[in-house]
Amino acid sequence: MNNLILVCSISFMLMSCIVSAQHAYFPNKGKIVFEREVYVKARMRDMQQNISRTNTEMSFRFGANIEQMPEKTSTYFIMEFDDDETLMRQDDSNTDLTNATRQPSNSRMNQGNRNNGRNSRSINRSTIQRKSSEKIYYQNFSTNETEIALELDDKYVLKDSLQHVTWRFTDEYREIAGYTCRRVNGATADSLYLIAFYTEQIPLSGGPALANGLPGMILGLVVPEMHINYWATEVSFTVDNVTKQWREKKSKQMSIQDFFKSLENNRIYGGGRSSSPSQIRRNLLESLIY
Repeated sequence: MNNLILVCSISFMLMSCIVSAQHAYFPNKGKIVFEREVYVKARMRDMQQNISRTNTEMSFRFGANIEQMPEKTSTYFIMEFDDDETLMRQDDSNTDLTNATRQPSNSRMNQGNRNNGRNSRSINRSTIQRKSSEKIYYQNFSTNETEIALELDDKYVLKDSLQHVTWRFTDEYREIAGYTCRRVNGATADSLYLIAFYTEQIPLSGGPALANGLPGMILGLVVPEMHINYWATEVSFTVDNVTKQWREKKSKQMSIQDFFKSLENNRIYGGGRSSSPSQIRRNLLESLIY
């Protein structure tokens, strides 16, 4: 009889552990706080090198401002998730933004902005980058769609299909926000190199800045070419679905392709004399997303 009681007790404890583990390992609704790091000096040095190829004098003036900038700045985002969706937007209560995250007044991109200043409704790449921390990112995995809400000359909601990334798995692991994450290396359709760290303990194929396509939530995202990182700092679980009422009613809704066509029609592309249309398009797309 005592042995039977002992066996029952052990079985009950094992079942409790299994149930507890299931709750700990398979949350399907919650919120993740991400820190977006921008390494400002490194970005500016890359821009200086690009400018120096066509304008040595401007490159010299541009470089004089770099040492006045901080090494990096941080912006915090909150990403809600449920079974089928993610929604990420800036956390204004926990953000450290400085003027250094914006382009200096004598940079190439702001130079183009001044040249277009006669048309106050013109959009250029500089405007997109200045608004980069004010966007809302939405993913819907049941409909295979993404949306980006942002404000430029008007308020826009730009629609596209889920971003496709070709991922290659590695045997490297690291802990992020208390979760064991596996490293994968990826490349977007326009050959932008990405590094991601995902955890299968949150079984949703989402991530920051529209990243997706892995067998678990992405808690770390590195964009080396742009000197931008996203790191999860906190994960909490809820019983609520992703917020539905986030789109501005007066926003212009269009596809990203139609948005780019409108930029072409208004001759507001930026990127330097040596940049090809495809390279300019890639630069704009990356500025919109990351």
